[in-house]
Amino acid sequence: MHEDSPPPRSILLVTGLSGAGKSSILRILEDLGHEVIDNPPLGMLDEIVARAEKPVAIGVDSRTRGFDATTVLAALSRLRINPHLHAQLIYATAEESVLLRRYTATRRRHPQASHGTVKEGIEAEIRLTSPLREAADVVIDTSDLPPPELRQLVEARFGQWEDGRGEGLTVALMSFAFPAGLTREADMVFDARFLRNPYYDPSLSALTGLDPQVASYVQADPDYAAFLDHIDGLLELVLPRFVQEGKKYATIAVGCSGGRHRSVTLVEALAHRLSGTQPQPPAGKGNNPEDFARGSWPVVVMHRELARQGRSSWRWANRPGDGTSGGGSPHGGTQPKVDDNPA
Repeated sequence: MHEDSPPPRSILLVTGLSGAGKSSILRILEDLGHEVIDNPPLGMLDEIVARAEKPVAIGVDSRTRGFDATTVLAALSRLRINPHLHAQLIYATAEESVLLRRYTATRRRHPQASHGTVKEGIEAEIRLTSPLREAADVVIDTSDLPPPELRQLVEARFGQWEDGRGEGLTVALMSFAFPAGLTREADMVFDARFLRNPYYDPSLSALTGLDPQVASYVQADPDYAAFLDHIDGLLELVLPRFVQEGKKYATIAVGCSGGRHRSVTLVEALAHRLSGTQPQPPAGKGNNPEDFARGSWPVVVMHRELARQGRSSWRWANRPGDGTSGGGSPHGGTQPKVDDNPA
């Protein structure tokens, strides 16, 4: 594609389980400037995309006329052939117990349970949409994701920034616990379980890597500094190549046993380095410092296990648009409300 040609237009197919947040995701995408169409007949997808003049987000689920996972995937394949389009599939999911609770609270009828229980409807929809989950570019699990953080997640990955920085790379740094499962969206995973564990110190066990006492304890491990430097050096090599390949979003995950101490400490340290709030180590031989401009791209910090404990777990280390570090909405001001029971 010629360098003066406009970038490919974003086409997002949003699908998933009923009650898992598809409608909320579509509303956020609409706020971000996408033209949103929910549940059009599948046979009209190509026509809708052809007529649209801006990024499009199309909701597709088991209520859609003529719904069939194979048909949806075939339509997605056709869109991806077009070099002027950048088509992606987003799948919204949640744990079965969470979906049951949401349907109980809203007293809505499940679309796949017209003659059965809500549980049977959920199980039927999981089977019906499983090929879409397997093929999805992004899987968003809203089980433990508060509405404001769902908004931040969608904005970080699909937002269009006025100053053009959205055309580059957004880096997400995530801490997690290995026993709770690998994070599906991770591009790179690092294991911090070999470092000394604050969990076994009674004075530190109840704290997290966000507390200075815990961070100091982890950093005192003789191998901590070398491990952090090796991760930092690898990112210095890899992230510019992600940019060259056209990636718009990269998730770097660091795991430990509980996802509360060692991994949180390392993620916070990496956030300081990548956001440019900590002095940059000298570039190694053969490295071009301009290729790894710290602070030049958005960096979002996520602590998965802290979120599951009801703690605030998202913040911008380097916000899109203004290049400053700190928290808050990427657009500034108050975030629009997202329904507490996403549908």
